[in-house]
Amino acid sequence: MKRLTILTVMLLMAVTSFSQQALWGGQAIVSPEIHENNTVTFRLRAPKAVKVEVTGDFLPPQPTETPFGKYDLPGTAQLKEGEGGVWEYTTPAPLASELYSYTFIVDGLRINDPANVSMIRDVASVTNVFIIPGNPGDLYSIKDVKHGSVVRRWYDSPTLKEQRRITIYTPPGYEGNNQTYPVFYLLHGSGGDEEAWIALGRTAQIMDNLIDQGKVKPMIVVMPNGHTQNTAAPGETNRNYLPAMGGGSRQAVASMEDSFGDIIKFVESNYRVKKDKANRAIAGLSMGGMHSAAISAQYPNTYNYVGVFSAPPIATMMARNNEDVAKNTEEFVKKLQTQQKNGFNLYWIACGDTDFLYQSVIDSMKKMDEIGFKYIYRESGEGHIWKNWRIYLSEFAPMLFK
Repeated sequence: MKRLTILTVMLLMAVTSFSQQALWGGQAIVSPEIHENNTVTFRLRAPKAVKVEVTGDFLPPQPTETPFGKYDLPGTAQLKEGEGGVWEYTTPAPLASELYSYTFIVDGLRINDPANVSMIRDVASVTNVFIIPGNPGDLYSIKDVKHGSVVRRWYDSPTLKEQRRITIYTPPGYEGNNQTYPVFYLLHGSGGDEEAWIALGRTAQIMDNLIDQGKVKPMIVVMPNGHTQNTAAPGETNRNYLPAMGGGSRQAVASMEDSFGDIIKFVESNYRVKKDKANRAIAGLSMGGMHSAAISAQYPNTYNYVGVFSAPPIATMMARNNEDVAKNTEEFVKKLQTQQKNGFNLYWIACGDTDFLYQSVIDSMKKMDEIGFKYIYRESGEGHIWKNWRIYLSEFAPMLFK
């Protein structure tokens, strides 16, 4: 009986070991491994591969021809095969603090890192991510601070004649008190949806950390879907479409500008927000920057704070009406003049100096100068990238509701 018991225990241990190996994929591989000096090692087990590369925005960009022209795209680096078919690459120098994305290329096929569960979708691409500590990486990381809540909800849009999905951040302590809060409407770009700012933009982490540091006033942040032809992000809607720049091919019932009142009504009916101009802000990146400029001009006595990130507020509006550019420009200029006459606390424009929209942003500000429109301009390095937009959010939010 004793021998039978020992045999049974050994058999159970063997089965358990086999099950764990099947579940976890054998010996664990650490990838990426961030070393104390902030160099990073990437590893991938691919014993039958001939060539393994890693590509990501931690590598120097390479000018690349695309169907849309020549753009700087992330570079590549080759991994070397080691023992057991494990390929490896270590960055030759420490990486600056930042959130980085990457993927592997195995014999020409892009794959995600199976050792890294941290992934983010941008348009139709899913990449792995990692954060190098320091500044600003710590701001984008989950720290031991009080945390706000992030919810995805559906709201009725009578203007668009459907229910739509929205993402809302409430600050730490919101659920446990009766306070009212200012509200910040934060809009995504052409390739995004209601998930973009919370995932790629790290909005919750930025707000939690800045509120904890006393740099940001507690506020509610509302992140809607700016593509009015879609109800929600891919996979979250009953409308089948592939994620793409521009959001999809279905004809929209109405514009973002004309339907934005439905969003405000939902927020002010369901959340404890202060319902006056002094406690409303709106900002966005790229297409969302254009929306922010257009919405704040269309409702010129609604927002005290406006942020336009990597988007020309006038030139883009002009481009929307190629048949009558002059008339369109004149109408928008009149709206800006009314907006300034009504007054606002902050109109903040930001753009990277290698952004493909850089010159049109400069041209737009010259037009604003001609009519005496007051704004603050923040120029950064690099281009039309989330690295800049996270920085802009972390700088814009502390200026709100002071």
